Amino acid sequence: MPKYNYTALDARGNETKGSIEVGSQNEAIGRVKEMGLFPTKIAEAEKEKSTDKKAKAKTAAAKPKAGGKKGGGMNLNIKIPGFGGGVKPKVLTTFTRQLATLVDAGLPLLRGLRVLEKQERNANLKSILGELSTSIEGGSTFSEALAQHPKVFNKLFVNMVKAGELGGVLEVVLKRLAEFSEKAQKIKGKVKAAMFYPTAVMIVAVGIMVLLMTFVVPKFKDVFAGMNITMPKFTLLVLWISDVIKNNILATMGGIAVVVVLFLLFIKTKFGRHLWDKFKLKAPPMGQVVTKVSISRFARTLGTLVSSGVPILQALNIVKETAGNVIIANAVSKIHESVKEGETITAPLEASRVFPPMVVSMVDVGEQTGAMPEMLLKIADNYDEEVDNAVSAMTSLLEPIMIVFLAVIVGSIVIAMFLPLIAMISNMSGDDPGGKTKE
Repeated sequence: MPKYNYTALDARGNETKGSIEVGSQNEAIGRVKEMGLFPTKIAEAEKEKSTDKKAKAKTAAAKPKAGGKKGGGMNLNIKIPGFGGGVKPKVLTTFTRQLATLVDAGLPLLRGLRVLEKQERNANLKSILGELSTSIEGGSTFSEALAQHPKVFNKLFVNMVKAGELGGVLEVVLKRLAEFSEKAQKIKGKVKAAMFYPTAVMIVAVGIMVLLMTFVVPKFKDVFAGMNITMPKFTLLVLWISDVIKNNILATMGGIAVVVVLFLLFIKTKFGRHLWDKFKLKAPPMGQVVTKVSISRFARTLGTLVSSGVPILQALNIVKETAGNVIIANAVSKIHESVKEGETITAPLEASRVFPPMVVSMVDVGEQTGAMPEMLLKIADNYDEEVDNAVSAMTSLLEPIMIVFLAVIVGSIVIAMFLPLIAMISNMSGDDPGGKTKE
């Protein structure tokens, strides 16, 4: 009967190793679970020895030869700039959900990663899964392996997995991570869908304006050149803009590009980022959506972390880094300082003037009753629904605004071109533009 070596976690999160003689790996998994342990690695003793020998041989081959230059030889840990990331949030969410399902079904973590590696189509994630498996085989924990890829797995992901490992509830934490990612993607998708219409209208408006200014308006200019009439100032302005765009198209595009680059550089500065993030929270009609999304993200991230066993101070630091808005991050920083001093969360939450009274009151009740994680998740669910309503309201408001905007752009150019024709018709009928009859 084959012998299997196992590594497992007990109810307190302590790692236990041992070996059992059973007929198959599935039987070994069942036997370890019957012992009240949560298996993280189970391998046949003979195959494990063979794997260890291969790993040692690879390690020896990777070491630089004696007397060689520092850093010589093949360094397998070198990361080329621009590579190593490239995993879309949607792909990562799918991976998390699949891994949670496999682990919950009783499949060992290492085997689950190998299965997902074989079926993964994303080349970057496939490579990373292979590295995760290798790290775990080498004795690293899952959270330690994840921490080696910060561009793909952020601190939220790593710390929640670490808490799950310590508490022996890795499958529960992975489920929460999957749900968290799915809801975050859902909210992001709704906001993107809401912004599609105004963005499309803006692109159409710019396209029409460029077309009119470079092809249509110059035709009218040639017609006006043969007329002995005084041009209205508005018409002269439109003709001048048309000349600038047509004769200096590269300079115009360059000027627009410079403005965009300067704006992007400005919002990367501390003052610029603060000003821009504050504007996003206040500007109508987008401000309501951004505020509700930020509050939902804050509540769900903190609630998910605390309910998974991450210490409150560490959880607040992670929430601060993943807030996505400087104003919210500053508020979370003040909450962190308050909790660090032994005070409540409610006072700095209210003082920030970012969170509505309802949120402050619910957090206060959760803090007093000891049900903080549950209350935070209820806030997040409530604000997810409010985001839907805010997005619908914003879309309803933006549609007429964009239509009017497009009508004003096109209508202004058309009116500017017809003003001289109206003046000419008035002259031909014997009336001057002011309404006086010619003698």
